[in-house]
This record gives sequence, structure tokens and C-alpha cells, in this order.
Amino acid sequence: MEVEIGMGKTGRRAYGLDDIAIVPSRRTRDPEDVDTSWQLGPFKFELPFLASAMDCVVDPDVAVAVGKLGGLGVLNLEGLQTRYEDPVPVLEEIASFPKEVATRGIQRIYEEPVKPELIEKRVKQIKDSGVVTAGSFTPQRVEQFYKYAIEAGIDILVIQGTVVSAEHLSETREPLDLYRFISDLDVPVVVGGCASYHTSLHLMRTGAVGVLIGVGPGHACTTRGVLGIGVPQATALADAAAARSRLMEETSRYVNVIADGGLRTGGDIAKCIACGADAVMMGAPIARALEAPGKGFHWGMATFHPELPRGTRVEVGQVATLEEIVSGPAHENDGTLNLFGALRMSMATCGYATIKEFQRAEVMVAPALQTEGKSIQRIQDVGMGK
Repeated sequence: MEVEIGMGKTGRRAYGLDDIAIVPSRRTRDPEDVDTSWQLGPFKFELPFLASAMDCVVDPDVAVAVGKLGGLGVLNLEGLQTRYEDPVPVLEEIASFPKEVATRGIQRIYEEPVKPELIEKRVKQIKDSGVVTAGSFTPQRVEQFYKYAIEAGIDILVIQGTVVSAEHLSETREPLDLYRFISDLDVPVVVGGCASYHTSLHLMRTGAVGVLIGVGPGHACTTRGVLGIGVPQATALADAAAARSRLMEETSRYVNVIADGGLRTGGDIAKCIACGADAVMMGAPIARALEAPGKGFHWGMATFHPELPRGTRVEVGQVATLEEIVSGPAHENDGTLNLFGALRMSMATCGYATIKEFQRAEVMVAPALQTEGKSIQRIQDVGMGK
């Protein structure tokens, strides 16, 4: 339903994850009977989870660890891992910056050019471990560098930017033709981000196996402030799921909807799937792992843009091992540990056995969900009051 913003301008009401609640159904089931697996192209994963292609989140070691836990770690192939032979001192330097100069310092560090030989080296490093190997390029540079990743044996290619469309227009250069580019590749491609029905549908029609949904919800992202654009995540996912249904009617081809950004708890993950997502891509929750390369700090790919940064470095701390964050056991009660144990419990509590079944769960607009009866927790800064 459209709301009148002023004379001559109306807009749809949109909802974020904090605005909605999942409604339990008439049945429940045992958590052990729940199947959280999903399919991305020819690959099956036990957990509906991608670790974000951010330098503070995924390095080759974390990519391997995520793969062994049942998810997919996506390495940023235009990041520090492919600009520096030894990125560890550089990551430590970023963690040491005072917040007042962090953005300038990060811009300087990322002036180092991407080295093709390091793309091959990092991909092979992950590939040799035996897990599914995925890496990310921006639309502006994927044609320049993708062959090095392909030659090294990459399994899944991710083309990712702040906003990606299937129809980029340019009067100064030949834009990337996603339809042609994806059809010519022998590896499955995931593209994004986007946040609307029509953009999702057009990206799905390019032949991508998955579309990343999310413009601006990330914990380190400032796009919504700098550019004024974005769509709250619950509405963006529901619209993308509708686009997927439309494509299924047209072609019988299923394209995965992947929620990208803004997640904090297992409940957030459950809400994403209830709104239509097949999986989630997470950055900040994984940056909190003891193994994460960011040393307790989190920043995104738009942070170091030389002219218009659209991200900031935030401190997230190092709170637990990667396994505890992803699969538990949890020793805190705020929902930030054992994220996929929480998803499994949510599905079981609502009576759903698979991800696709859970996408049909009833949701309602419930802004009081975060505050109702939680005043003592807020006063004491514990549980849901943190």
C-alpha cells in the first residue's frame, strides 16, 4: 500500500527485520529432524551461509574453515589478499588506526594494485584444501581479472557491488554485459547487490544461480547516509522472492535469493528465510571470530573508495571461535552465538523441516517484538537489551 509523502509523491511502506516477527504454526518438530541444507548451482551446502567477501572477514584460512563447517567462504579477490604477498602486517595496521584517521589510512593501504599472480595463489590455496572455492570481483574489474581465478580452479564466481544492475549504461566505456559474460562462463555466478523486484528479476534472467539482496543494511556500510538509497531488508527479500516466483513461471529455473548484510542474531537469519531467502551472507558476525583477519574490526569494500567512501571501520571485538559463532555451543543468551543452531530451533519450533518449507512461514508486522517485556534487560544491558 502506498503512502502519500507529499503532493505528487507517494511511496511504499517498507519493513526491516526488526519490524517483523515469525508466527509459530499449528505444529512443532524435533530440531534433529530439520534439514538446513541448500543447493547453489551444482554444489550442496549443509548450512545456508556465505561468509562475506570482506578483507576483515575472509582470508584463505577462514574460507577453508567455513567450508568445513558446512558454509561457503567468499574471498575478496580485489582485496588485501591479492594486493599484498603478506597481508597480515597490513591488517594489523588497519586495526591500529585511531578512528579519526581510519578511513584515510585504509584508502592509502588500498592504493596498492591487485596482482594477478596473487589471485591465482589465493584461489589455489583454498582449492587445495578440498572445500568449494568462491571469490568476488566488482563489476568494474571482473573482466580484467576473472581468467586468473578460472585458471586457478575457482568453483563459484561472485560479482558484487553496492548496487548491481543487468543494464548498466555508460557513455565513456563499454559496460559489462552480464547476460553475455555469465553465459560464456563454465562456473556458476552469483550477482548483487540489489533491493527491488524488477532489479532482482533482471539479474535472475542473466543466468546467475544466486542474487545477493541488500543495499545499505551492513553494519559497516554508510551507503544509506551517503547516497540516500536502500530498502529495508524484510521488504527487499520479499520482493526478490516474488521475482524468483515470476522467473519460475517463465522458465522453470530456480534462482537462489541470498540475504546480504545487516544480520546480527540467529533470529535475524530465521526472519530472512521466512521472508523468502535461501541463504544469508554475513560479515560482521564472522568478523567477531577469533580467527577473523580483521583483528576485531570490520569494514567493507566501499570504505576505501578514493573519492566517495561509503563505509566505515567499526569495532566488533573478538568474542568466540568461528565454530562457536556458526554452530555453537553458545555461552551467551543474546542470539549472537550458535547462529545456525538458532535457525534449526526456529524452524523446528514453527514445524518446518526444510529451508523451502520455512519460506512459507507466516510473518506479521510487529515493532513491539524487540521491546515488549524487555525493559529490565535494557536497564541491565543483558540479553535482548544489549
